[in-house]
This record gives sequence, C-alpha cells and structure tokens, in this order.
Amino acid sequence: MSPTELHPDLRRVAKVLPRRLISPARVPLMQKANVVLNLRTPKGVRVEALPSGAQLRVFEPPQGGSGGALLWIHGGGYVIGCAAQDDRYCRRLARSLGITVASVDYRLAPQHPYPTPLEDCYEALRWLSQQPGVDADRIAIGGASAGGGLAAALAFLARDRGEVQVALQLLSYPMLDDRTCERDDVDHPEHRLWDQSSNRYGWDAYLGDADRSVAVPARRSDLAGLPPAWIGVGTLDLFHDEDLAYAERLRGADVPVEVEVVRGAFHAFDSFVAKAPVSRQFFDSQVAALRGALSVRAN
Repeated sequence: MSPTELHPDLRRVAKVLPRRLISPARVPLMQKANVVLNLRTPKGVRVEALPSGAQLRVFEPPQGGSGGALLWIHGGGYVIGCAAQDDRYCRRLARSLGITVASVDYRLAPQHPYPTPLEDCYEALRWLSQQPGVDADRIAIGGASAGGGLAAALAFLARDRGEVQVALQLLSYPMLDDRTCERDDVDHPEHRLWDQSSNRYGWDAYLGDADRSVAVPARRSDLAGLPPAWIGVGTLDLFHDEDLAYAERLRGADVPVEVEVVRGAFHAFDSFVAKAPVSRQFFDSQVAALRGALSVRAN
C-alpha cells in the first residue's frame, strides 16, 4: 500500500468526511455545540471545576488503581472541541491500564488565545498531581491534534517550572508547527477534516500576538530534559511532516521517542472508526507506551 493511498480500513468513512471541518463562520456554532455536549455526564465520570474556570472530567480505574495517571487534552484546532468528546477514549484507557485519567476542558481561542489554554492545562496537571491515589512521579500528559500540541507545550512548561515531573508525552497527530501554514505542497486530495485553510485559522486564533518562538512547540530551541515521547501520525495527515521532524529534533536532544506512522491514515482517523483494526493497533501502541512509562502491569 502506497503512503498516499487510503488505508483499506478507512476508505468507506473517508467518503463521507469533509476535507475541511472548520471555518470562521462555523466556529461560533460549533463552540455552542461543545457546551451542550459537556452538559451530559455519563455514569462513572466525575466533573471537577478548577479556580480558573476550566473543568476536568475524571475517570477512575475500576477496583482501585495503580497510582499512575494521565492528563488528556482534547483536539479541535485550538478553537473547537471539548473534553466530553473523548469520554469513551478516556474510559478505555482508565480501564485498560488501571490509571486515573483526567480530561481537561480548557478555554478556547479566539476568545482565549495563548497562553490561557496552556495555563488551564498546567493548572489541571498540578491538580492531578495532588490527588489522593495518584503518584506524582507517574503522570503522563497526552492529547490529540491541537491537544497534542498543547501537551507538547505543557511538557516544556512543566520542565521549566519544575513542579511536576512528567513521565511521558503521548502525542497523537499533534499540531506542533505554525510554519506548516507557509507551505503550499502539503495539501492532498485524501486529507480529511484538516487542511491548510483550517490550519491557518486555528494557529492565528490561538497565537494572536504571542511570541511564536515560545508559544509554538516546534519553534522552541532547547528540547533537552523533556520527558520521553510517543508520537503517532498517519501518512495522509497534514501534520505528518512536522510531527516526524519534531521527533527527530527530540532524538537529537537525547529525548527517547517512539514514532508510530500509520500508512494511509488521515487526521483523527481513530476517532471515527475506533473499532477498525488499524485504529485498534494505534490504541494498543498508545497503551503499551503508557504502560511502560507508568510502570503499569499488563492485565
């Protein structure tokens, strides 16, 4: 199978997914939909309010836990999405690994540009590190898409502030580098959900007038001392090149990195066909990385 050919498990769903998910006109309506989605609290989910106004959806492991924990950060291009969209995923991780998973509902751009979303995530990380039953030395951070970008930025913030020692950064097709917006050779007919137009809007909304050399993970110059990383991305993802480039820079800084490249997979593929073999393999790779980093025994 060619890297530019859709994976067989994904061809059917690809036919109904748009190439572009967001636009400036759609974002306000999608943000309102987020509020409605977050109002639903399924059994087994505990909602915690942080002083900043951000919230956490907490998933406890069944029959106690191992002491390990994960702070999860949802995707949405920095401008849409909510923690509730990943309830099923977070519950699967809590049950599969016997860990506490807290999913942060950070405030969104453009109403809340950098550094507000990142500071919300940092506040959530500190909260998680102080919870009974959580070993502060066995906390991973992770996220998908823009959530992966925020997790990468949070790894820098945690390193620099020195209050919480992060065990692993789990980055699913992370949105890491605003300079990808300057390229005219990365859009592809088989890309889904996220194209260059969406990318430019998301980054501009999030960054505002921020110092991009600090706010954008891929622009940071000093990567030494960051926690080990797992990075997963498909070959038909707009972020493919920037993610692999970031992995190489981490290796150059002596940061252990595991890279999972999925041939023929588009952006966020696992969210739409979670039960497909290709998505199960992607999930299993994440579980294995977390198990190793958090010293969790296999069930």
